[in-house]
Amino acid sequence: MSMESKKAVLHRMVTPEHICPFGVESLELLQQAGYQVEDHQLTTRSEVDAFMDAEGVQTTPQTYIDGKRVGGYDELVALLGQK
Repeated sequence: MSMESKKAVLHRMVTPEHICPFGVESLELLQQAGYQVEDHQLTTRSEVDAFMDAEGVQTTPQTYIDGKRVGGYDELVALLGQK
């Protein structure tokens, strides 16, 4: 088994008006699974909208592992074998 740390990139909504609970859960799941997480907090509605437009997605959070999009919270849970 490789000793190299696992890395993930997470884009999640963290605005003064709303902290997405699925983003918080995604961060915790990744950390519990041993991932070093590059946490990109989208802090305004315009940042959220620009991210979703650029990535062609309709929701946040979005997780990327090895440069590939895993998807949102549900896809992350499925990948990690969580319920």
